[in-house]
Amino acid sequence: MSNLSPNSSNSSCRGKRHVLRNILASAAALLIVFSGFIWLTLPDVSGLKTKNPETTSLIRLRLAPSGSKKTAASVRIGWIAFDRIPPLLKKCVLVSEDASFYDHKGVDYAELKASLKQDIKEGRLARGGSTITQQLAKNLYLSNSKSFVRKLREFLIARRLEKMLSKDRIFHIYLNVIEWGPGVYGVQAAARHWFGKDAAGLTLEEMVRLTAIIPRPLRSDPRRNDGWMKFKGRWIADTLQTVGAIGFEDHQDLVRAFE
Repeated sequence: MSNLSPNSSNSSCRGKRHVLRNILASAAALLIVFSGFIWLTLPDVSGLKTKNPETTSLIRLRLAPSGSKKTAASVRIGWIAFDRIPPLLKKCVLVSEDASFYDHKGVDYAELKASLKQDIKEGRLARGGSTITQQLAKNLYLSNSKSFVRKLREFLIARRLEKMLSKDRIFHIYLNVIEWGPGVYGVQAAARHWFGKDAAGLTLEEMVRLTAIIPRPLRSDPRRNDGWMKFKGRWIADTLQTVGAIGFEDHQDLVRAFE
């Protein structure tokens, strides 16, 4: 027969709830302090309104010594005005990397939710889901490490970029600084390196090929029809036709190019 009275049982439950509330309050306070520290250490992005970045975190990372060698012996980068980048190339990048870029405010919350679910399920940062703005934030200011702190900083910098810069300006910088091959940064350098011409003179097929290597710039050659290029090239071609960016004949030409 139990010696515990109803009053002692209630008192024990109240004590446990009190301890739990204290733990949650402490955790919330720590989270607020940590978030405040992260916010105070974010970079000032306002200068990007009128000034092009001279370098990026990714370029510095690639040039950092690795043993006795460097990962990239040189850097090829050349800026091109936004209005000189072919509209179809911009569309290729948008449908491939961030179809809702001009609709969201730096973060695609539906994609973020799906990404978090998969990360929690697998117990690691397994899924991408980054918008063009988030990719630019990482490229300009952050490391390649996969950590929740880095993702938090990426999220906050992306929000700051969206607040300070226009969508076109964010997209313009992105197209001019992302990696497009070993030591190749930006669409102008990529067009010259891979196809020997300015970005403004790229054919539709060449635009699709360059877009296809954005997710894996150090492992792909846009001139080769390997498995990845065939898959990604056809996918971009199908999506371009679906959204009405190209017609039937252009689509068929692309399909044949990636057979």
